[in-house]
Parts: sequence; C-alpha cells; structure tokens
Amino acid sequence: MLTVSENAQAVVKGLTDAEELPDTAGIRLALGPDQGRLEVSVVPQPQPTDVSVEAGEGHVYLAEDAAPMLEDQTLDAAQTEEGVGFTLTPQA
Repeated sequence: MLTVSENAQAVVKGLTDAEELPDTAGIRLALGPDQGRLEVSVVPQPQPTDVSVEAGEGHVYLAEDAAPMLEDQTLDAAQTEEGVGFTLTPQA
C-alpha cells in the first residue's frame, strides 16, 4: 500500500485545511488522460471507488485504476522553485 511521508502528510493537511473545504477533503491521485502520468488534485471527498490511504491528519485518495501501480511507492513532498512538489519513490 502507498505510504505517505511526514512531509507529504503536512502538505496534504495544509492544502485541505481551508475553511470552505469539508473534513473529508484530501488530495486525489489519478491516472491522466494518456494513462502514463499521474494527476494530483484537491478534492472535497473521495469518489465511491477510490482507495483511501493513511496520511496522518490529512486524506490521500487513490483512483481505483491508479492504486495498483502505487502500492509499493512512498509519496513525499518538497519545496521547489514552482512551489511544493510531490514525488514518488519505491519503498525500501
């Protein structure tokens, strides 16, 4: 199952902590239209078929078709020149 680093947990919580978003808000990882890239979006709640991943106080949702390819990965976050970026690395 995808693991979420402490850095990524903090970023997810920060992205979804806005007053206008419900408590179920989280980030969703889904395959893009070309099926070769992942898209990350902030969503108010998961889709019915999404897989929920433990992410501390935040929520990470995986689209059903993306979940199998992410099961042995770790989601991390770091500051970049463009803002915060997410990365995936294989679990040890």
